[in-house]
Amino acid sequence: MDICEFSPAYIRVIAPYQPGKPISELAREMGLDEAKIVKLASNENPLGISPRARAAIEGAIAELSRYPDGNAFELKAALSRRYRVPAEGIVVGNGSNDLLELVAGAFLTPEATSVYSRHAFAVYPLATQARGARGIVVPARNYGHDLDAMLAAIAPDTRIVFVANPNNPTGTFLTAAETERFISRVPENVVVVLDEAYNEYLPPELRADSARWLERHENLVITRTFSKAYGLAGLRVGFGLMAPRVADLLNRVRQPFNVNSVALAAALAALEDQAFVEQSYALNRSGMAQLEAGFRELGLGWIPSAGNFICFAIPESGGQPGAGAVYKKLLKQGVIVRPVAGYEMPGHLRVTVGTEAENRIFLEALRLAL
Repeated sequence: MDICEFSPAYIRVIAPYQPGKPISELAREMGLDEAKIVKLASNENPLGISPRARAAIEGAIAELSRYPDGNAFELKAALSRRYRVPAEGIVVGNGSNDLLELVAGAFLTPEATSVYSRHAFAVYPLATQARGARGIVVPARNYGHDLDAMLAAIAPDTRIVFVANPNNPTGTFLTAAETERFISRVPENVVVVLDEAYNEYLPPELRADSARWLERHENLVITRTFSKAYGLAGLRVGFGLMAPRVADLLNRVRQPFNVNSVALAAALAALEDQAFVEQSYALNRSGMAQLEAGFRELGLGWIPSAGNFICFAIPESGGQPGAGAVYKKLLKQGVIVRPVAGYEMPGHLRVTVGTEAENRIFLEALRLAL
Protein backbone atom coordinates (compact mmCIF):
# COMPACT_ATOMS: atom_id res chain seq x y z
CA MET A 1 0.00 0.00 0.00
CA ASP A 2 1.15 3.53 -0.76
CA ILE A 3 2.42 5.10 2.48
CA CYS A 4 0.92 8.44 1.37
CA GLU A 5 -2.55 6.91 1.68
CA PHE A 6 -2.06 7.03 5.45
CA SER A 7 -1.85 10.82 5.35
CA PRO A 8 -5.15 12.44 6.38
CA ALA A 9 -7.47 13.01 3.43
CA TYR A 10 -7.66 16.73 4.23
CA ILE A 11 -3.89 16.97 3.71
CA ARG A 12 -3.88 15.04 0.43
CA VAL A 13 -6.49 17.33 -1.16
CA ILE A 14 -4.54 20.54 -0.48
CA ALA A 15 -3.43 22.35 -3.62
CA PRO A 16 0.03 23.77 -2.76
CA TYR A 17 0.55 27.52 -2.80
CA GLN A 18 1.84 28.70 -6.17
CA PRO A 19 4.41 31.53 -5.79
CA GLY A 20 5.32 33.97 -8.52
CA LYS A 21 7.62 32.57 -11.21
CA PRO A 22 11.31 33.17 -10.29
CA ILE A 23 13.52 35.11 -12.68
CA SER A 24 15.99 32.23 -12.96
CA GLU A 25 13.23 29.79 -13.94
CA LEU A 26 11.92 32.04 -16.72
CA ALA A 27 15.46 32.60 -18.00
CA ARG A 28 15.97 28.84 -18.29
CA GLU A 29 12.60 28.22 -19.90
CA MET A 30 12.79 30.99 -22.50
CA GLY A 31 16.55 31.28 -22.97
CA LEU A 32 16.45 34.89 -21.75
CA ASP A 33 19.10 37.04 -20.09
CA GLU A 34 18.28 37.21 -16.36
CA ALA A 35 19.52 40.80 -16.19
CA LYS A 36 16.87 41.89 -18.69
CA ILE A 37 13.90 40.18 -17.05
CA VAL A 38 11.42 42.38 -15.20
CA LYS A 39 9.65 40.58 -12.35
CA LEU A 40 6.45 42.26 -11.20
CA ALA A 41 4.70 39.19 -9.82
CA SER A 42 5.30 38.95 -6.08
CA ASN A 43 4.64 42.43 -4.62
CA GLU A 44 8.31 42.93 -3.77
CA ASN A 45 9.84 46.33 -3.07
CA PRO A 46 11.56 47.57 -6.27
CA LEU A 47 13.94 49.69 -4.16
CA GLY A 48 15.51 46.61 -2.57
CA ILE A 49 16.56 46.93 1.07
CA SER A 50 17.43 49.98 3.11
CA PRO A 51 21.06 50.95 3.80
CA ARG A 52 20.50 50.42 7.52
CA ALA A 53 19.18 46.91 6.97
CA ARG A 54 22.09 46.08 4.68
CA ALA A 55 24.59 47.20 7.31
CA ALA A 56 22.80 45.17 9.98
CA ILE A 57 22.90 42.07 7.76
CA GLU A 58 26.63 42.44 7.27
CA GLY A 59 27.13 42.82 11.01
CA ALA A 60 25.06 39.73 11.80
CA ILE A 61 27.02 37.39 9.55
CA ALA A 62 29.83 36.97 12.09
CA GLU A 63 27.38 35.34 14.55
CA LEU A 64 25.85 32.79 12.19
CA SER A 65 27.39 29.91 14.13
CA ARG A 66 25.12 30.85 17.05
CA TYR A 67 21.42 30.15 17.35
CA PRO A 68 19.24 33.25 17.05
CA ASP A 69 17.41 34.74 20.01
CA GLY A 70 14.35 32.50 20.09
CA ASN A 71 12.41 35.17 21.96
CA ALA A 72 13.35 37.97 19.50
CA PHE A 73 13.85 40.22 22.54
CA GLU A 74 15.32 43.29 20.81
CA LEU A 75 12.93 43.27 17.87
CA LYS A 76 9.92 42.78 20.13
CA ALA A 77 11.10 45.61 22.37
CA ALA A 78 11.35 47.93 19.35
CA LEU A 79 7.94 46.86 18.09
CA SER A 80 6.53 47.40 21.56
CA ARG A 81 7.77 50.99 21.54
CA ARG A 82 6.55 51.60 17.99
CA TYR A 83 3.03 50.27 18.47
CA ARG A 84 2.65 50.95 22.20
CA VAL A 85 1.72 47.38 23.07
CA PRO A 86 3.30 45.08 25.67
CA ALA A 87 6.13 42.91 24.37
CA GLU A 88 4.27 39.92 25.82
CA GLY A 89 1.58 40.54 23.20
CA ILE A 90 3.96 40.31 20.23
CA VAL A 91 4.81 37.14 18.34
CA VAL A 92 7.50 37.17 15.65
CA GLY A 93 7.27 34.79 12.72
CA ASN A 94 8.91 33.55 9.55
CA GLY A 95 6.99 36.12 7.50
CA SER A 96 3.43 37.09 8.35
CA ASN A 97 2.37 33.80 6.70
CA ASP A 98 3.89 32.08 9.72
CA LEU A 99 1.61 34.08 12.00
CA LEU A 100 -1.44 33.01 9.99
CA GLU A 101 -0.35 29.38 10.37
CA LEU A 102 0.29 29.82 14.09
CA VAL A 103 -3.21 31.21 14.69
CA ALA A 104 -4.69 28.33 12.73
CA GLY A 105 -2.59 25.84 14.66
CA ALA A 106 -3.65 27.29 17.99
CA PHE A 107 -7.40 27.56 17.32
CA LEU A 108 -8.51 25.25 14.50
CA THR A 109 -9.41 21.57 14.73
CA PRO A 110 -11.20 19.19 12.33
CA GLU A 111 -14.42 20.10 14.14
CA ALA A 112 -14.01 23.85 13.55
CA THR A 113 -14.58 26.34 10.74
CA SER A 114 -12.93 29.55 9.61
CA VAL A 115 -14.49 32.37 7.61
CA TYR A 116 -12.81 34.32 4.82
CA SER A 117 -13.79 36.21 1.70
CA ARG A 118 -13.74 35.05 -1.89
CA HIS A 119 -10.69 36.48 -3.71
CA ALA A 120 -8.82 36.76 -0.38
CA PHE A 121 -5.24 35.63 0.33
CA ALA A 122 -4.63 31.98 -0.57
CA VAL A 123 -2.98 31.13 2.76
CA TYR A 124 -6.30 31.43 4.64
CA PRO A 125 -7.81 28.30 3.04
CA LEU A 126 -4.44 26.54 3.08
CA ALA A 127 -3.97 27.10 6.82
CA THR A 128 -7.56 25.99 7.42
CA GLN A 129 -7.31 22.81 5.34
CA ALA A 130 -4.01 21.82 6.93
CA ARG A 131 -5.81 21.51 10.30
CA GLY A 132 -8.70 19.53 8.85
CA ALA A 133 -11.05 22.46 9.50
CA ARG A 134 -13.69 23.65 7.04
CA GLY A 135 -13.44 27.01 5.32
CA ILE A 136 -16.57 29.12 4.88
CA VAL A 137 -16.03 31.24 1.76
CA VAL A 138 -18.15 34.40 1.69
CA PRO A 139 -19.01 35.95 -1.70
CA ALA A 140 -17.08 39.15 -2.35
CA ARG A 141 -18.60 42.56 -2.93
CA ASN A 142 -16.88 44.49 -5.73
CA TYR A 143 -13.92 42.10 -5.34
CA GLY A 144 -13.58 43.03 -1.66
CA HIS A 145 -14.82 41.90 1.74
CA ASP A 146 -18.56 41.98 2.41
CA LEU A 147 -18.30 42.38 6.17
CA ASP A 148 -22.03 42.04 6.86
CA ALA A 149 -22.11 38.78 4.92
CA MET A 150 -18.99 37.54 6.70
CA LEU A 151 -20.58 38.31 10.06
CA ALA A 152 -23.71 36.41 9.06
CA ALA A 153 -21.57 33.45 7.93
CA ILE A 154 -20.04 32.91 11.37
CA ALA A 155 -21.29 29.59 12.71
CA PRO A 156 -21.29 28.13 16.24
CA ASP A 157 -18.14 26.15 15.34
CA THR A 158 -16.29 29.12 13.79
CA ARG A 159 -13.02 29.86 15.54
CA ILE A 160 -11.29 32.31 13.15
CA VAL A 161 -12.32 35.05 10.74
CA PHE A 162 -9.62 36.25 8.34
CA VAL A 163 -9.75 39.83 7.03
CA ALA A 164 -7.04 41.22 4.73
CA ASN A 165 -6.83 45.02 4.62
CA PRO A 166 -5.73 45.98 2.00
CA ASN A 167 -6.68 42.69 0.40
CA ASN A 168 -4.34 40.64 -1.74
CA PRO A 169 -4.74 40.10 -4.70
CA THR A 170 -7.52 42.62 -5.33
CA GLY A 171 -6.12 45.63 -3.44
CA THR A 172 -9.52 46.54 -2.01
CA PHE A 173 -9.62 48.52 1.24
CA LEU A 174 -11.88 48.74 4.29
CA THR A 175 -12.08 51.95 6.31
CA ALA A 176 -11.08 52.01 9.96
CA ALA A 177 -14.65 52.70 11.05
CA GLU A 178 -16.20 49.76 9.19
CA THR A 179 -13.37 47.44 10.20
CA GLU A 180 -13.61 48.09 13.93
CA ARG A 181 -17.39 48.03 13.77
CA PHE A 182 -17.10 44.54 12.29
CA ILE A 183 -14.63 43.41 14.97
CA SER A 184 -16.93 44.68 17.71
CA ARG A 185 -19.81 42.58 16.32
CA VAL A 186 -17.85 39.32 15.99
CA PRO A 187 -18.52 36.96 18.94
CA GLU A 188 -15.80 37.16 21.57
CA ASN A 189 -15.01 33.45 21.19
CA VAL A 190 -13.99 33.94 17.54
CA VAL A 191 -10.49 35.20 16.68
CA VAL A 192 -10.42 38.03 14.14
CA VAL A 193 -7.15 37.97 12.17
CA LEU A 194 -6.60 41.41 10.64
CA ASP A 195 -3.93 40.92 7.98
CA GLU A 196 -2.27 44.31 7.37
CA ALA A 197 0.71 43.24 5.25
CA TYR A 198 0.32 46.29 2.96
CA ASN A 199 -0.51 48.87 5.61
CA GLU A 200 2.58 51.02 4.94
CA TYR A 201 1.38 51.67 1.38
CA LEU A 202 -1.82 53.34 2.55
CA PRO A 203 -2.04 57.14 2.36
CA PRO A 204 -1.50 58.54 5.87
CA GLU A 205 -5.11 59.68 6.16
CA LEU A 206 -6.33 56.10 5.64
CA ARG A 207 -4.00 54.40 8.11
CA ALA A 208 -5.71 53.31 11.30
CA ASP A 209 -3.98 52.94 14.66
CA SER A 210 -5.35 49.42 14.78
CA ALA A 211 -3.06 48.48 17.68
CA ARG A 212 -5.32 50.58 19.91
CA TRP A 213 -8.20 48.25 19.10
CA LEU A 214 -6.41 45.51 21.03
CA GLU A 215 -7.31 47.39 24.21
CA ARG A 216 -11.01 46.80 23.45
CA HIS A 217 -10.96 43.47 21.60
CA GLU A 218 -9.05 40.58 23.17
CA ASN A 219 -10.03 38.33 20.25
CA LEU A 220 -8.13 40.50 17.71
CA VAL A 221 -4.82 39.45 16.12
CA ILE A 222 -3.07 41.96 13.83
CA THR A 223 -0.44 40.64 11.44
CA ARG A 224 2.23 42.74 9.72
CA THR A 225 5.33 41.98 7.65
CA PHE A 226 8.77 43.29 6.77
CA SER A 227 8.52 41.70 3.30
CA LYS A 228 6.76 44.57 1.51
CA ALA A 229 7.53 48.22 2.24
CA TYR A 230 10.58 47.29 4.32
CA GLY A 231 12.02 45.25 1.44
CA LEU A 232 12.99 42.09 3.36
CA ALA A 233 10.97 39.50 1.46
CA GLY A 234 13.95 37.16 1.10
CA LEU A 235 14.58 37.05 4.85
CA ARG A 236 11.01 36.16 5.84
CA VAL A 237 10.15 38.06 8.99
CA GLY A 238 6.75 39.22 10.18
CA PHE A 239 5.00 39.82 13.47
CA GLY A 240 1.64 39.72 15.18
CA LEU A 241 0.12 42.04 17.77
CA MET A 242 -2.41 40.49 20.13
CA ALA A 243 -3.48 39.99 23.72
CA PRO A 244 -0.69 38.42 25.83
CA ARG A 245 -2.88 35.39 26.56
CA VAL A 246 -3.33 34.76 22.85
CA ALA A 247 0.40 35.29 22.23
CA ASP A 248 1.12 32.64 24.87
CA LEU A 249 -0.94 30.12 22.89
CA LEU A 250 0.81 30.96 19.62
CA ASN A 251 4.20 30.59 21.25
CA ARG A 252 3.23 27.07 22.33
CA VAL A 253 2.81 25.97 18.69
CA ARG A 254 5.59 28.15 17.29
CA GLN A 255 8.78 26.45 16.12
CA PRO A 256 11.85 27.31 18.23
CA PHE A 257 14.12 29.77 16.44
CA ASN A 258 11.50 30.32 13.72
CA VAL A 259 13.18 33.60 12.67
CA ASN A 260 16.88 33.52 11.86
CA SER A 261 19.44 35.90 13.34
CA VAL A 262 20.11 37.78 10.09
CA ALA A 263 16.39 38.42 9.64
CA LEU A 264 16.04 39.64 13.22
CA ALA A 265 18.95 42.08 12.83
CA ALA A 266 17.71 43.35 9.46
CA ALA A 267 14.14 43.83 10.69
CA LEU A 268 15.30 45.75 13.74
CA ALA A 269 17.34 48.12 11.54
CA ALA A 270 14.60 48.42 8.89
CA LEU A 271 12.02 49.35 11.52
CA GLU A 272 14.08 52.42 12.39
CA ASP A 273 14.66 53.44 8.76
CA GLN A 274 11.44 55.35 8.20
CA ALA A 275 13.06 57.47 5.50
CA PHE A 276 13.35 54.32 3.37
CA VAL A 277 9.72 53.38 4.04
CA GLU A 278 8.58 56.88 3.05
CA GLN A 279 10.65 56.64 -0.13
CA SER A 280 9.03 53.27 -0.90
CA TYR A 281 5.59 54.75 -0.32
CA ALA A 282 6.25 57.72 -2.60
CA LEU A 283 7.61 55.52 -5.39
CA ASN A 284 4.57 53.29 -5.09
CA ARG A 285 2.10 56.18 -5.39
CA SER A 286 3.76 57.59 -8.49
CA GLY A 287 4.12 54.12 -9.99
CA MET A 288 0.46 53.33 -9.34
CA ALA A 289 -0.54 56.50 -11.19
CA GLN A 290 1.76 55.53 -14.07
CA LEU A 291 0.19 52.08 -14.39
CA GLU A 292 -3.36 53.42 -14.17
CA ALA A 293 -2.60 55.94 -16.91
CA GLY A 294 -1.18 53.14 -19.03
CA PHE A 295 -4.25 50.94 -18.55
CA ARG A 296 -6.47 53.88 -19.44
CA GLU A 297 -4.52 54.46 -22.64
CA LEU A 298 -4.81 50.76 -23.54
CA GLY A 299 -8.54 50.75 -22.81
CA LEU A 300 -8.23 48.26 -19.94
CA GLY A 301 -10.17 48.27 -16.69
CA TRP A 302 -8.63 47.70 -13.28
CA ILE A 303 -9.57 47.29 -9.63
CA PRO A 304 -8.56 50.38 -7.61
CA SER A 305 -5.81 49.24 -5.26
CA ALA A 306 -4.54 50.39 -1.88
CA GLY A 307 -1.50 48.07 -1.99
CA ASN A 308 1.69 47.98 -4.05
CA PHE A 309 0.04 46.01 -6.86
CA ILE A 310 -2.96 46.30 -9.12
CA CYS A 311 -5.29 43.81 -10.83
CA PHE A 312 -6.22 44.69 -14.39
CA ALA A 313 -8.86 43.10 -16.59
CA ILE A 314 -8.21 41.40 -19.91
CA PRO A 315 -11.47 41.16 -21.89
CA GLU A 316 -11.70 38.15 -24.18
CA SER A 317 -14.31 39.57 -26.55
CA GLY A 318 -13.63 40.82 -30.07
CA GLY A 319 -10.89 38.33 -30.78
CA GLN A 320 -8.62 39.80 -28.11
CA PRO A 321 -6.48 37.23 -26.24
CA GLY A 322 -7.55 36.30 -22.72
CA ALA A 323 -5.59 36.80 -19.51
CA GLY A 324 -3.83 33.43 -19.77
CA ALA A 325 -2.64 34.12 -23.29
CA VAL A 326 -1.50 37.65 -22.41
CA TYR A 327 0.42 36.28 -19.41
CA LYS A 328 2.32 33.87 -21.66
CA LYS A 329 3.05 36.59 -24.21
CA LEU A 330 4.47 38.78 -21.45
CA LEU A 331 6.71 35.93 -20.29
CA LYS A 332 8.14 35.59 -23.79
CA GLN A 333 9.08 39.28 -23.58
CA GLY A 334 10.80 38.76 -20.23
CA VAL A 335 8.08 40.35 -18.08
CA ILE A 336 6.64 38.35 -15.18
CA VAL A 337 3.24 39.29 -13.72
CA ARG A 338 0.86 37.14 -11.67
CA PRO A 339 -2.11 35.19 -13.03
CA VAL A 340 -4.98 35.12 -10.53
CA ALA A 341 -7.21 32.43 -11.98
CA GLY A 342 -6.59 30.49 -8.77
CA TYR A 343 -8.39 33.30 -6.95
CA GLU A 344 -11.43 32.79 -9.22
CA MET A 345 -10.43 35.80 -11.32
CA PRO A 346 -9.54 34.21 -14.67
CA GLY A 347 -10.11 37.45 -16.56
CA HIS A 348 -7.53 39.44 -14.56
CA LEU A 349 -3.78 39.64 -14.09
CA ARG A 350 -1.99 41.21 -11.12
CA VAL A 351 1.07 43.39 -11.55
CA THR A 352 3.34 44.74 -8.82
CA VAL A 353 4.19 48.43 -8.94
CA GLY A 354 7.84 48.67 -10.00
CA THR A 355 10.24 51.47 -10.71
CA GLU A 356 9.36 54.01 -13.40
CA ALA A 357 11.52 52.10 -15.90
CA GLU A 358 10.07 48.69 -14.97
CA ASN A 359 6.53 50.00 -15.26
CA ARG A 360 7.32 51.47 -18.67
CA ILE A 361 8.79 48.17 -19.91
CA PHE A 362 5.73 46.30 -18.63
CA LEU A 363 3.25 48.66 -20.28
CA GLU A 364 5.04 48.44 -23.60
CA ALA A 365 5.17 44.64 -23.38
CA LEU A 366 1.48 44.60 -22.48
CA ARG A 367 0.67 46.75 -25.53
CA LEU A 368 2.45 44.25 -27.75
CA ALA A 369 0.82 41.28 -26.00
CA LEU A 370 -2.61 42.73 -26.66
